[in-house]
Amino acid sequence: MKKYFIAAAMLVSAFVSAQEKEPKLEADGQLVKATYYHDNGQISQQGYFKDGKADGKWIAYDINGNKKSMGEYTSGQKTGKWFFWNDNTLSEVDYSNSRVSAVHNWNQAVAKN
Repeated sequence: MKKYFIAAAMLVSAFVSAQEKEPKLEADGQLVKATYYHDNGQISQQGYFKDGKADGKWIAYDINGNKKSMGEYTSGQKTGKWFFWNDNTLSEVDYSNSRVSAVHNWNQAVAKN
């Protein structure tokens, strides 16, 4: 399990811009749950690692705690539908093999929770 924590810590720079708050890494069965924080203490990103790669659901938040993106990784690659909130727009991006295959945009009248 120790190697998963080390691998997850090494990937911090891939998922988080420069931050002063230390990430929280927790064992969760065969996965490592990673929580990253903004300088103000709010969660910036939360997700899982498996075998040193992002795996499963990941959610990113802005500095005020508003959801900015949500999607899933499989063995380090973005897969399926990802959602991105930006001002008044919701973007749905379909990924196949970590590549964008389709994008749909809506004016936001959708709840973020």
